[in-house]
Amino acid sequence: MGRIKTMLVKNIAKKLIKVHAQEFTPEFGKNKELVEKYTNVSSAKMRNVIAGYTARLIKQKTILEKEPRRRMHEEDLSKFYQ
Repeated sequence: MGRIKTMLVKNIAKKLIKVHAQEFTPEFGKNKELVEKYTNVSSAKMRNVIAGYTARLIKQKTILEKEPRRRMHEEDLSKFYQ
């Protein structure tokens, strides 16, 4: 299991992606520079956590765009409830 992110980290990352979505990439290094550019986070650790979370969100977004989630149809469930 991974580390749990605080609501502060999640909110900042989501706002950054909402405003500057085209600039963020799945690469941590580039995101680290962008987080430093667009925020005034004084702690290097906090900046790195936000950059890592933005990279994760961008990766998830690209995966969902390529392959949408499979949904079970009603006929698929009917065999279990006879």
